[in-house]
Amino acid sequence: MTSQRRVAVTSKTTDSKSLSVLLSAAAVRQRCRWILEAARAGTLNHFVYDDSVLDDCAQIVAQETRTNYPDLVVPYHSRWRHFETPAGDLSDLLLDYVGASDDGRCRAELDLVFISVLLDAGAGGRWQYRDDDTGMVYHRSEGLAVASIRMFVAGLFSSDPASPCQVDSDALIALDVNGLKSGFKANGDNPLPGLAERTLLLNRLGEVLADSVATGLCRPCDWILDNLGERPVTADHLLAVVLTHLNPIWPQGHIEDGVALGDVGYHPVACSAEEFPGLVPFHKLSQWLTYSLIEPLARGGIEVCELNGLTGLAEYRNGGLFLDCGVIQADGAALTHQPLAVASEIVVEWRALTIALLDELAPRVRQLLALNEDDFPLACLLQGGSWSAGRRLAQQRRPDGSAPLRLHMTGTVF
Repeated sequence: MTSQRRVAVTSKTTDSKSLSVLLSAAAVRQRCRWILEAARAGTLNHFVYDDSVLDDCAQIVAQETRTNYPDLVVPYHSRWRHFETPAGDLSDLLLDYVGASDDGRCRAELDLVFISVLLDAGAGGRWQYRDDDTGMVYHRSEGLAVASIRMFVAGLFSSDPASPCQVDSDALIALDVNGLKSGFKANGDNPLPGLAERTLLLNRLGEVLADSVATGLCRPCDWILDNLGERPVTADHLLAVVLTHLNPIWPQGHIEDGVALGDVGYHPVACSAEEFPGLVPFHKLSQWLTYSLIEPLARGGIEVCELNGLTGLAEYRNGGLFLDCGVIQADGAALTHQPLAVASEIVVEWRALTIALLDELAPRVRQLLALNEDDFPLACLLQGGSWSAGRRLAQQRRPDGSAPLRLHMTGTVF
């Protein structure tokens, strides 16, 4: 796999103040906007942008939203939607273990969603999960979600047999690939990409958690609750907390002078930046986690506000929407059957365009639905919305429902 390009920077650019330039949703939005501006100017190497098609794309997403939510009361895009299965809301399983108290369930939900989101990178088209308790078969994100909650309630991520519904540092550090493989029911006939990488991600989370306390076990719920600061909590601050602590866990994350920057790509359009020239942050899984922390925090009485401070997610369903609608068109080389590395310039370009175009799409969809920004924030556009429209178009155009660009799945980004 192609490695991340390392950009020469001075020590001045890696102090804590300048590091925050890249560890924020504002940085994601700004630098992805630069890529869109280059697309408008026709100077990108891999994609052509057709602004005239964006209104048609908005019509598709608006209709998708009406179909999915006829009353237009759209929940936030988060991992919790994947637990809401045809067999019922599987998150209610937690009630059997932690009781009905808001505090206990909040803590269990925070632990669960940390693990479930970190395991929610691309599952590929061949893997499936058969849920023994319900007899249902799930694929892709829904399958990963159901498998993760089954592993969670079985105590795979807890070192205390008396408290299975928790995640702690000791259990994560001790986790091996066979445990995760068994939990996902993966084998040669049912392959799940990136099992080793997913295991390493959780091992590293365990190490980060262990380093955050002097003695005893540390759970993700303790770590997040102890670092929230003033209330109410803004979404961008919540993301900053997540990024500051989680960036060291990413196996393919960018590292500059020993500083972990996480899910960051390189693109020449960003070379004019005064700090960290050439770097374009995405923080996809970290933002997905941030969106998914909002509901359990609310259960614990902690409000997260200013959700539009976050960006859309640089993943292949939203990105596929813009390609399959014709808003952007890839050059011939991009359509090769050879898998594209996440760090490659073409994928960085695609991901950046995805985030910037979601910002362009949102006001158009709101106008079509006669909703304002408060009633229909970006989190609702994604859920309503753009993600499921991207999946539906993929299923219509390709037998396996795959992304329009073939990607090298590492199990830690897409």
